[in-house]
Amino acid sequence: MAKLSEKYLQYNEDELTGAVEAVLFAAGESVSKDRLSDIFEITPSEVDLVMKRLEERLDKTQSGIELVRTETSYQICTRTIHADFVTKYLEIKRMSPMSKPALEVLAVVAYRQPVTKGYVEQIRGVDCSGIMNTLVEKGLVEEKGRLDAPGRPILYGTTLEFLKRFGLNSISDLPEIDDGQMKMPVEV
Repeated sequence: MAKLSEKYLQYNEDELTGAVEAVLFAAGESVSKDRLSDIFEITPSEVDLVMKRLEERLDKTQSGIELVRTETSYQICTRTIHADFVTKYLEIKRMSPMSKPALEVLAVVAYRQPVTKGYVEQIRGVDCSGIMNTLVEKGLVEEKGRLDAPGRPILYGTTLEFLKRFGLNSISDLPEIDDGQMKMPVEV
């Protein structure tokens, strides 16, 4: 083993291990050894030492997460033995009740698809970014392409999951509505 750097020796080993774990958790994806080396100002071989300690700690405590390594990066993930529980949780979260604004956005998308976020915002009169992202995460809305207009905004439409969740065979099974309920606002 090569001599340890001054910066590495300044760290408390447990605190450094915890800090690296926190960075991997926050990243939510793999982080390169070089990036970790830059963040903590330690050498790549010292990053490997920290990762070995982290892996040992996670294994020893039977943590629900494990360290996954490639040749050049590290990531923390759910242990395979716990995957069923996480899947159930995510499915429950995905199917949780929707707010009235989310249902309004979903209705506009369903009845007028494909639509841009801007179109939905004009109808509702408020920003819909967060709601649209949530509907995409829940698998109820997806990108259907791009509008052939300046900026090429994303076109959204409903998914097969939307049909399943609402007990529909196709979009044509949606109840009819008065067209006046979703007319574009007219500027005065």
